[in-house]
Amino acid sequence: MTLHGEYEPSPSAWVREQVEAYEASGGREANTLRDRPEWPIVVITSRGARTGKLRKNPVMRVESGGVYAAVASKGGAPEHPVWYYNFLAHPVVELQDGDTPHLYRARIAEGAERAEWWDRCVALYAPYAEYQEKTDRLIPVFLLEPVTE
Repeated sequence: MTLHGEYEPSPSAWVREQVEAYEASGGREANTLRDRPEWPIVVITSRGARTGKLRKNPVMRVESGGVYAAVASKGGAPEHPVWYYNFLAHPVVELQDGDTPHLYRARIAEGAERAEWWDRCVALYAPYAEYQEKTDRLIPVFLLEPVTE
């Protein structure tokens, strides 16, 4: 099962190009951030909160027990990334880790659960800690759990 609807590519060239290369190769290419193998990514498709159009974003691959994390860091900017609002409005998203996309339900982690996942995310991608220092907002961590229905 996959999300259906009109796809609107990102206005950001690097996002658009990475998503296209990742999908065209079944995740065998363009599967890391900045060509660094220690920073793997997945592609997440979400439905636009305002437009309803499908949007795709490369996100750091943080997974444990079949659950993935998506960190809404936006590099430590004072505002959330646009996809944060998409996840809130339409929590069923499509995540592609390799060649086949699957549906997941996104929810914001809180309390001890957020702390555990935040540590896991920072261990994989240390710049997240720097991003948190740059902003006054608590950077949200979404957990993406498989849709089983």
